[in-house]
Amino acid sequence: MTFVIGVDGGGTHARAVIVDESGREMARAQAPGAVVTLRGHAAAVAAVEAAVKAAADSGGVALPGGALWAGLAGAGHEESRAAVERGLAAAGLARRVRVGTDAEAAFHAAFSDGPGLMLIAGTGSVAWGRGAAGEVRVGGWGQQLGDEGSGYAIGLSAVRAIVRAEDGRAAPTLLRAEILDTLRLGTTVELIPWAASASKAEFAALVPLVGRCASRGDAAAREILDEATADLEAHVRGILAKSGPWRTRPGLLLSGGVIGPGGTLRDALVSRLASQPVDVLEGDVDAATGAASLALASMRGRPGR
Repeated sequence: MTFVIGVDGGGTHARAVIVDESGREMARAQAPGAVVTLRGHAAAVAAVEAAVKAAADSGGVALPGGALWAGLAGAGHEESRAAVERGLAAAGLARRVRVGTDAEAAFHAAFSDGPGLMLIAGTGSVAWGRGAAGEVRVGGWGQQLGDEGSGYAIGLSAVRAIVRAEDGRAAPTLLRAEILDTLRLGTTVELIPWAASASKAEFAALVPLVGRCASRGDAAAREILDEATADLEAHVRGILAKSGPWRTRPGLLLSGGVIGPGGTLRDALVSRLASQPVDVLEGDVDAATGAASLALASMRGRPGR
């Protein structure tokens, strides 16, 4: 039986879905994720491999598949993309391997080949659009240069707020007790080794704690979330400008753990976007299914994105 594989991989999870030639889902599975970096791709390859093999096991299918399209966080740089493609090809998961970004996979799931805008804020952040100017991107610069409004950025800001309060450079914050208790740390000083070794996903996991403190009136937590919301609104303004001009209001999909349905910042961001010429779409997308659709296209001789 011919089948293809789509993967959506971020800093927290790697999700794999297997579909047959008609696009019917046969199996899916999830494994811990990893972000592609310029200095290494082995972790991302291992995450994809684990998710794909788990899906194959659950569906009772034998690898390799006809094609694999993996949308991975951090794979926007051509050197990184090529390195991951080589690693996945060597793993023998599929006869044809293509690698793109998680944003590309999610966008395809939402809009296929049509126009639209998407903002993703999960572990990282990026905006993607397709309009009169073709396909354009805003953000997605990684944790050193960007990721504003992301779970990672919010978590990092929360930890920094704690140490500023410890120094007396800022007022005391409820974030200290909340985060130290969750991380099972006894003192603020212990945040130094924790932060030095923590992954982006571990920082992003602090977002619900920041939301909880903000709901209890903590000024530092509120400021962090307000700044993150403003940063994400700026992504939308940027992608509107780069992708236009628009004759009609484009649809905008909000995706990712921070702004997807039920996300900590979703309501606040939707409120801020009321002043922007976009129509916020309901629901979320299955980026792994979008990646599988691109895998089908690549197997049929269309390169996909």
